[in-house]
Amino acid sequence: MKSLIRWTATLGLVGTTMLTSLLGSYSKALALPEEQIVKTLQSVPVFAIADDQGGPLIVVEKEQKFTPVFISQQDAQNFFERLKKENPEVASKGKVQPFSLADVYKMQASQTEQNRLMIYFVPKESEVESAKKLLSERGQQYQGGVPLFVLKARKEGSFLMIRPDNQDVIPLFFEKATALQMVEQYKKDNPAEAATVKIDVVPLETVIASLQQSNDEFFTKIILFPSQEMLNFIRANINQNAPNQPPANQPRPNNNTNNRPAPNR
Repeated sequence: MKSLIRWTATLGLVGTTMLTSLLGSYSKALALPEEQIVKTLQSVPVFAIADDQGGPLIVVEKEQKFTPVFISQQDAQNFFERLKKENPEVASKGKVQPFSLADVYKMQASQTEQNRLMIYFVPKESEVESAKKLLSERGQQYQGGVPLFVLKARKEGSFLMIRPDNQDVIPLFFEKATALQMVEQYKKDNPAEAATVKIDVVPLETVIASLQQSNDEFFTKIILFPSQEMLNFIRANINQNAPNQPPANQPRPNNNTNNRPAPNR
């Protein structure tokens, strides 16, 4: 029995090449509206060490100031435990604090060039290893950053889209395992094209920069799907109405039984 997921595709005209090239030039005039960027990033919880004022802890290393923002809550907690041992005075005034990715973006956007704080995203190591292995099998190298896994189909590298709530979206996954589940579902729904679908890797930092630097409609279709650890955190805290708590994006089937899956054409 076929799933009720609706599959479509968009040609990768902007694709990874454009995502990468956008990093080389910044034009505020070409950016998506801030409301659209916030909407795209709002669903993802990330974790930092907050001070007693609620602001993120600033780390000073080699005369550079930066704030580590962790994709994994457990990684943030491990970092905090080390901080307790190495600098108990600082640790006594801090705690692991959840923020939405949109909060981090707005904090960066509000800073001036003269007083800019560097945000360093700390990826989950197991997903970095997954990205390295996937890319090495194609003769490519992991270039750093937080890996996001995206589905592509056909020889021309179309981005595979799903249609929840009758709206085409391009899913980007924080976990390779979730992307693999979607690949397997696609193969079941479209066996004739099973050999054409693959998983590619795009850094989160590049996606955020692209949202800031392009008003191309392609970027309005991007949906970030949280990892299982993120989802567990959201479910555990959903009734607590935490001020910085974002809602969850979850890949789900289209429940309209008249909307059967359609292979790419």
